[in-house]
Parts: sequence; C-alpha cells; structure tokens
Amino acid sequence: MMDIKEIMSILPHRHPFLLIDRVLEMEEGKRCVALKNVTMNEPFFQGHFPQEPVMPGVLIIEALAQTGAVAMLSMDEFKGKIAFFGGIDKAKFRGKVVPGDTLRLEVEMIKIKRNAGIGKGVAYVGDKKVAEGELTFMIG
Repeated sequence: MMDIKEIMSILPHRHPFLLIDRVLEMEEGKRCVALKNVTMNEPFFQGHFPQEPVMPGVLIIEALAQTGAVAMLSMDEFKGKIAFFGGIDKAKFRGKVVPGDTLRLEVEMIKIKRNAGIGKGVAYVGDKKVAEGELTFMIG
C-alpha cells in the first residue's frame, strides 16, 4: 500500500490535479489499484454542476491514467520519468460519481513496448462499474 507521499514520489502531479489518494495494490509494470475519495471540496464541483455535482468523466479517465502511470513509472527503467496520456479507446461511462463516493481505480497493463504501454482501466464505486477504457501511455 502507498500513501500520498509515496504516490507523489512517483507521479509529477500535484493538487488540484493529483486524482488518486492511495494505492492499495501494485505490481510494477503489471497492475495497480488505487482509491480517490471524492469530496464536495473538489474544485470542479463549483461548475460541474452547482445544482447537481457530478465528477466529470474526463477526470475519472485521468484518475485511471494516473493509476496506470504509477504501475509503469514504478518500473526501474521508467523511474523519474513522466507518463504522458497518449490516448483512450473503448471509453464507456456507466454511472455518476458524486461527492461522498470512493472511486476504486483498477488498471491492468496489457502491453508495454519500449517507451509506450496500453492498460485496461476500470473505475468502480462500490461494486458498480462507473467507467472503463483502454489507456495509452507514452513515457518521456
């Protein structure tokens, strides 16, 4: 398990754009499971939407990308580098994420080749799948 300080030693992201709070499980270069506690204090809720706060789908995908980046950047050959988001395929959104939810982010790397990788990401609230997609990473 990794706390926020350990995550920040791997990822270059900082508040307000660091979208994972804790890593529960991690196998370098293979998979990562992280949590994001969604609170009303998130800056995006001021405008999305004031009358019905919903976490933007693009930020759920970004949280999945950060989770996958932890798995990749933990590999010896990528330590100290940055994982750039290269693309998303097969993205689907299946439910709302609202203040008070805990988002469980699971990413399994399905292909790593030189400085790039593809991961299958799934986001859950409880047992309900709320988003998924195939994420492409470029290491720079």
